Amino acid sequence: MAQNIYDNPDFFAGYSRIPRQVRGLDGAPEWPAIRAMLPALSGKRVVDLGCGFGWASRWMREQGAASVLGLDLSENMIGRARADTRDPAVEYRIADLEVLDLPKAAFDLAYSALTFHYIGDFDRLVRVLHQALVPGGHLVFTIEHPIFMAAIHPHWFADEDGRKTWPVNRYSVEGERRTDWFAKGVIKHHRTIGTTLNTLIRAGFEILGVEEFAPSRQQIAQTPELAEELERPMMLLVSARR
Repeated sequence: MAQNIYDNPDFFAGYSRIPRQVRGLDGAPEWPAIRAMLPALSGKRVVDLGCGFGWASRWMREQGAASVLGLDLSENMIGRARADTRDPAVEYRIADLEVLDLPKAAFDLAYSALTFHYIGDFDRLVRVLHQALVPGGHLVFTIEHPIFMAAIHPHWFADEDGRKTWPVNRYSVEGERRTDWFAKGVIKHHRTIGTTLNTLIRAGFEILGVEEFAPSRQQIAQTPELAEELERPMMLLVSARR
């Protein structure tokens, strides 16, 4: 079973205050890049894995998706998503992605934002998603960039010019990593870029696009703290087709 850190009261309180949860998709700097990777949504059946508060699930319905199934391990997340959604074509369920089963050929798009790095058995999940998609169906997801995850410990230090530097820590050593983020002992699973992409290929996916997100000059001008993301990639965005 995946760690259910989002039902930790301290974690949930802190997480609920970050811009992407207060402002929704407009608070996610990477959202324009993700949106460009998505297929046309009109008439599509979508599964949103790690749906959180349901921001993307609701947006996809607004774009014409026929139905959206939002899945999340957290009762807090699902409760908030249900409270904020007034659309019978959007359904939310509590589900552990580590042991997830989905019906075959039931979806046209599988989408996930910043969730798969919490999953230990990524290979199993990818195989489940492959059989749950129709031929030609799409998988679009974002994860913490493996370099970012490998750099979160030890902490940054200042170089000779006073800029922050994040030393990469055991990048090639895959497996569980623990960090303190709103709560102590948050468990994530580090995989190299090669492992992530090759897992998709072995399952039968065709890689359509890979983006290592960096903020634009305009985004940095609006939110100066985003300049740190130019020092090392924070997110990996992947689009694939069954």
